[in-house]
Amino acid sequence: MTVSSVTSPEAPAAAEARPDRPGVTELRLAAFATHRRVRFPLGPLTLVAGPSGSGKTTALRAYEALARLGGGATLAEVFPDPVTCVPERARPDAQHRRGFRIGCTVDGPEGPVRLDIAVQAEPELRIVGERLTGGGQTLLETALRDPGRPVVQAAWHTAGSSAVTRGPLPDDRLGTALLPLRVAGRTAGERQVLAAAEQMVLALRSVYTCDPSPHRMRPAAPVGAGRLLRGCDNLAEVLWRTRSECAHRYAHLVAAVRAGCAGPVADVAAEPVGDGTIRVFLDRGDGVRTHLGLLGDGELRYLALALVLLTGPGVLEVDQAGEVPAALQALTVLADGFDRCLDARQAGELMRLAARMCERGHIRLVGTVSDASCAFGVAGATVVDLEP
Repeated sequence: MTVSSVTSPEAPAAAEARPDRPGVTELRLAAFATHRRVRFPLGPLTLVAGPSGSGKTTALRAYEALARLGGGATLAEVFPDPVTCVPERARPDAQHRRGFRIGCTVDGPEGPVRLDIAVQAEPELRIVGERLTGGGQTLLETALRDPGRPVVQAAWHTAGSSAVTRGPLPDDRLGTALLPLRVAGRTAGERQVLAAAEQMVLALRSVYTCDPSPHRMRPAAPVGAGRLLRGCDNLAEVLWRTRSECAHRYAHLVAAVRAGCAGPVADVAAEPVGDGTIRVFLDRGDGVRTHLGLLGDGELRYLALALVLLTGPGVLEVDQAGEVPAALQALTVLADGFDRCLDARQAGELMRLAARMCERGHIRLVGTVSDASCAFGVAGATVVDLEP
């Protein structure tokens, strides 16, 4: 399998200044499931295309895994069935160990920062090696020294009285995410380590995974926290909330629905009913209202994805970095099957909406598609083609 990438020639020239908001610019699958030595270049708006079985979903799975590790989750939480991540033909070593390797690069105020991790899946799940690099320096490096202990030996850049500081880190969590708790920041080297680690973690944890499930969106939704679930089960409730909170943004959503749904659309009405649930209707403008449950799968997925692109962390179910100003964060949406159930018109409208929102810098999108033609001529779109 080969990977080729194309960025729309209409995309604006990249600025030489470092980006204010950290973002993942490359995903690396050195050895992960069906992928070996594969690099995915990622822009603000990236589509991964290829035939069924080419590994599109696997790539997003690896990205989400890195995101969850960056947010502090344990390996067991992120990889409940780690053997499925091991390349099929990977042979165990003399100690019967097999594993996988993934990594990424994040660009931001500190420049490009690279993270690579090696995970042992068998006979027990653990991180056996991690490397964080930036500015021409190895900032953190870990290695498994004693298989009998649940720790790895870590060494991080100090550049003080000694070049590095050494200490143990747990083998079930990402060491980079733990550095702010272990590094004092007394020397210039330690401050460099902290800045790089914080940039990496900020980019990774600001991720929302979205895969709208039409059959779950059709029933009325109970009133709850008002944050959109990854399957968009509570779409009706979130539409009701967003309508009352931001009329300007909701007007943009109505315009998007009008462009992508069949028939006239004067408004998208969300209203509570007596049993404590919320129902949504498309107001056709002539006294006719179409209940959400009567829409087709493509219309429902289109509506849900448009809502995701037009809202933000306050509405989506995502662990936002509360200690960092919103102006310095960019939310990354992972959308597997971005064009699933959509016709050509809907896919094109959604791509143009995504391009407008990504250009503003507050949102990034990585989606998988079976057909990348919807990205042709869309400014700033990067298409990564998984060729068999």
